[in-house]
Amino acid sequence: MDKAASLVADLLAFIAMDGCTDDQFDQLALRLFAYQYESNAPFRSFCQRRGATPRNVKTWSDIPAVPIDAFKAMELRSEPASPAERVFMTSGTTGQAKGLAARGRHFHPKLEVYDLSMTRNFARRFMRGVERLPMGILFPDEQAMPNSSLAHYLALARSEFGTEGSRYWLTPEGLDMPGLCAALQEAERSGQPYALLGASFSLVHVMDALRAEGRSFRLPAGSRILDTGGYKGQSRELPLEEFYADLSQLLGVPRTHCINMYGMTELSTQFYDDGNATLPSIKSGPHWIRSRLVEPVTGRSVAPGERGILVHCDLANYNAVTTILTEDVGLWADGGFLLLGRAEGAAAKGCSLAVEEFVKAAAA
Repeated sequence: MDKAASLVADLLAFIAMDGCTDDQFDQLALRLFAYQYESNAPFRSFCQRRGATPRNVKTWSDIPAVPIDAFKAMELRSEPASPAERVFMTSGTTGQAKGLAARGRHFHPKLEVYDLSMTRNFARRFMRGVERLPMGILFPDEQAMPNSSLAHYLALARSEFGTEGSRYWLTPEGLDMPGLCAALQEAERSGQPYALLGASFSLVHVMDALRAEGRSFRLPAGSRILDTGGYKGQSRELPLEEFYADLSQLLGVPRTHCINMYGMTELSTQFYDDGNATLPSIKSGPHWIRSRLVEPVTGRSVAPGERGILVHCDLANYNAVTTILTEDVGLWADGGFLLLGRAEGAAAKGCSLAVEEFVKAAAA
């Protein structure tokens, strides 16, 4: 068995565990760091510029965090390209203002690690012990968006946790409101809990359509809603309080069962909250991902009680880089972190400087 195959086998076993100790996490994180340092040339150059090598990196928090926009600047991979690999691409064009490509790319030689990461986490955090539910998906399918990590994530949710009648209600022709309303009405009539999953902006369109028609539903107890991804200019923006209050009012789902997923194309693991009865909600992840709050230029952890830029060390990211500097501001809270929005001002400039440093190191 070659090195990559051995790593994948051990990662799958690690994700399948019920938890891990700090030492177990460190052992696998350092093994992945050594593998990526050896196999991923741009990452190795960046680490050398930071003075970090497999010899002196002693814990996961010592691994240099690669700025998220580096995925737009170059290919970050440990295994060579192959026809069978899946490429997930970011949706935004924010990198163009920084002279970067419009879309970041995350290369997955195989999807078995990503898929197990998603299903193990989703079962616990969204399904909450329920094996299957009828699901309505408010996002295009994988045929329409083959490079979307969210399209794949939602396809997995439907295939692994949805009942036979689960459907996509967002089609190439647009939002199928008559079909969705019929499904919601049937759930009301039958008493069968229903799950509605999709991009936050899609749910805004649904709520606007329900208001325009003067309709609302009281979905059965145990129904739940998952939103993710924000608005991305695809709908009007709603303050969080209004968004979740309206969801609950129009669909009859308590805010404890309106769950937000925080994820990104550049990661292979997602964070969830336990509902949005209280805002901002606390996000947390499974045992194979850990987070820090840092000052973006130096990479140093911020003092306790201070806001910082989120760094995530995702062991499921075995082919790219495990440790990523986001552009999201966070604050520690009991059991996880609060997500406070995108970096602005000096913090945003610090993130940009980190990208410049990475590109210069890789070029050198």
